[in-house]
Amino acid sequence: MTGPDHLDADRLSAPGGQPVLIVDAAGWRRPKVPIQAVVIGVDRKGLLPAVAADDFDLLLTIAPDAPHPWVSDPQPERLADAARANPLAVTIAAEVLRLTAERSLAEALRIESLAYSALLGGGEFARWRDGARAEASPFPPEPLAIARDGDRISLTLNDPANRNAMSAPMRDALYEALANALDDPSAPDVLLQGAGKCFSTGGLIAEFGSARDLAEAHAVRTLHSCARALDALGGRGTVRLHGACVGSGIEIAAAAQRRIATADAWFQLPEIRMGLIPGAGGTATIARAIGRHRTLWMLLSAKRIGARQALEWGLIHAIEDRP
Repeated sequence: MTGPDHLDADRLSAPGGQPVLIVDAAGWRRPKVPIQAVVIGVDRKGLLPAVAADDFDLLLTIAPDAPHPWVSDPQPERLADAARANPLAVTIAAEVLRLTAERSLAEALRIESLAYSALLGGGEFARWRDGARAEASPFPPEPLAIARDGDRISLTLNDPANRNAMSAPMRDALYEALANALDDPSAPDVLLQGAGKCFSTGGLIAEFGSARDLAEAHAVRTLHSCARALDALGGRGTVRLHGACVGSGIEIAAAAQRRIATADAWFQLPEIRMGLIPGAGGTATIARAIGRHRTLWMLLSAKRIGARQALEWGLIHAIEDRP
């Protein structure tokens, strides 16, 4: 591709009708004019050529067990189709990942939240919401169980009937518990885990799109960010992950300095299919763990990755049996 001028570049965007570009990784150089399209660089020969990773949003290769930032995936068109299905969500996701790569976590979380609120008011999310079924079991009286043993606090997501979906009461309780641990002069260690068959399946579907004031929702989301609080614990924070860890069920957990999973744990980011991007911190926390290219692959593919792959990528630090 020869370099486009500014008017030509308009078409390389969601409004312009071309939200994704699939290019030869070895020969591509990002044009000097700004483009919004997601750029997928492909290595069809499995040679892993030397590339300027910053020129791409995603790098795919047919080579197995590819090193960072490459992803071993021989089907770029499948990812391109996902981008075309929700072009605004995916181009905004890629832009947020690029903008926040070199920013502090706090700044990255604010940028993500602004973009998330914008997409909540968009047509792609409205289309998904119109087709979504929102059913939930009754909430438990205590959605977060708190226990203390000496200088260690255990926080347990405690709504197994709803697969520990991150309801507003659960998020509020979790933030309050993390904030209390941060303010505690004894500086206790904190373990975050989930009750039942999985850690968390992410945000409660019944609550998606329920906020009437998206500006206020952004302000509250950043003020009471569980990811920011968990990150602030530093070496005192550990998460134990098992079963499904979906959406916010891994976005928040990825902020912990120590992340341990069982062999049956799996991880997924389904937000693009919903016309959204992560809203609980994933573009910041997960991207800092595995890089922005692989984070975008998780969003575009919506595939589950298992504990072994998560360990190889750096999303978790160890695989251990549950105590």
